[in-house]
Amino acid sequence: MKIGIIGLGLMGGSLALSLKKLPFVNKISGYDHNEVHQDIALKRHLVHDIVSFKNIKKCDVIFLAIPVNAIIALFDDLIDIPEQTTLIDLGGTKEQIVHAVPSAIRRNFVAAHPMAGTEYYGPNAAVDDLFKDQIVVLCDLNDSGTHQQEVAVRLFSGIHMQLHYMRSCDHDRHAAYISHMPHIVSFSLANTVLSQEEKENILLLAAGGFRSMSRLAKSSPQMWEDIFRQNQTHLLRAIEHFETELSTLKRCIKDDDWTTLHERMKTANKLQELFS
Repeated sequence: MKIGIIGLGLMGGSLALSLKKLPFVNKISGYDHNEVHQDIALKRHLVHDIVSFKNIKKCDVIFLAIPVNAIIALFDDLIDIPEQTTLIDLGGTKEQIVHAVPSAIRRNFVAAHPMAGTEYYGPNAAVDDLFKDQIVVLCDLNDSGTHQQEVAVRLFSGIHMQLHYMRSCDHDRHAAYISHMPHIVSFSLANTVLSQEEKENILLLAAGGFRSMSRLAKSSPQMWEDIFRQNQTHLLRAIEHFETELSTLKRCIKDDDWTTLHERMKTANKLQELFS
């Protein structure tokens, strides 16, 4: 099996490292519009070679590891891929991408979202085993061809991911709470501190809690702007729910209502139990 990866940043580069371990993968070719990324990917041995866009389309499997708007923009250039080719996107949103797939290649297409990543980006951020034991969500899989379904399952299972299935609209609604809103909060937290006159002194006190909450603010603005645009409706609803809860806690502090505040914090403690 020959695999092509379009986009050689954190996701594409890390995926290449994982796929190279599979005995049925013969070759991994890469393509990136950024020539520096291509050079780094070769120097780090993320891929076996760099090929043209024309030749990446000859691969048995093509992964789209690029920003979500770029995925949609690229579809028209992929409508001439062979019937058996499997085309898999790794975007953080799913519904608009699925709806944008041209009918001519809908059977080729598998909508996937590996729930893995770091706050870093670019090919130097690629790490081995990023996807191991992590969840990958496959959306609207019944609309993909039988061969393409089997290929996607084989590849993601091969790199030891946990497969889950859902509708693309449900994915975007859930991702707004568990992924997209936390990034908005982290960006907001970072900007709040940066706007203070004595930010250097404030940051001297920064310990684990602040560093953990602000870590996501290092993430790629380009990638996350695209995600926020595509999932605007669900994200706004999630932010509104968050604002309601934050206002409740603010009111408790303002009104010296420590009993209610204590109970709200006890309720929040229960979240970690759901992960066990």
